[in-house]
Amino acid sequence: MNELEAILNEFNRYRTLAEKSIARLDEERLNRVPGDSTNSVAMLVRHLGGNLRSRFTNFLSEDGEKPWRNRDDEFAQRTYSREEIDEIWSTGWRALEDALNQLSQDDLDRTVQIRSVPLTIHEALARSVSHVAYHVGQIVLITRLLTRPDDWESLSIPPGKSVAYNADPVREKKP
Repeated sequence: MNELEAILNEFNRYRTLAEKSIARLDEERLNRVPGDSTNSVAMLVRHLGGNLRSRFTNFLSEDGEKPWRNRDDEFAQRTYSREEIDEIWSTGWRALEDALNQLSQDDLDRTVQIRSVPLTIHEALARSVSHVAYHVGQIVLITRLLTRPDDWESLSIPPGKSVAYNADPVREKKP
């Protein structure tokens, strides 16, 4: 596996965690803001979708912060339908996938711009994976807080199951 494939695998790992979390919430809980100065899962999805769409549309030829993106609006508190959330989410990830499918391992040292700052493609992708991971962690935590304990199934190694998991690390194995 080369470095580009490893980066794509990390994006997909976080995407899967988020999608498993999002699927556990009904529309009301998707839109619930759990506290002051916090975001709903729907707002975080809108932000991640907007970020991915902006960063990876015309990735090689345009600045990653597009003039049509309104980042502040991504955090506006309003009710989003499940269909809106699904469309925002899939559009962002499609932009990422389309951009990555155009790259080769040799492209990682090329330069792109994000907010007029030159970054190697490798740096831009590492930055984006970190950003996705940060917000996916928030999505998982908010989902966990909004889910009844009896309805929660661990997305990683369940408490008290580390020894058994380490004996057969199924999530670490490649298909």
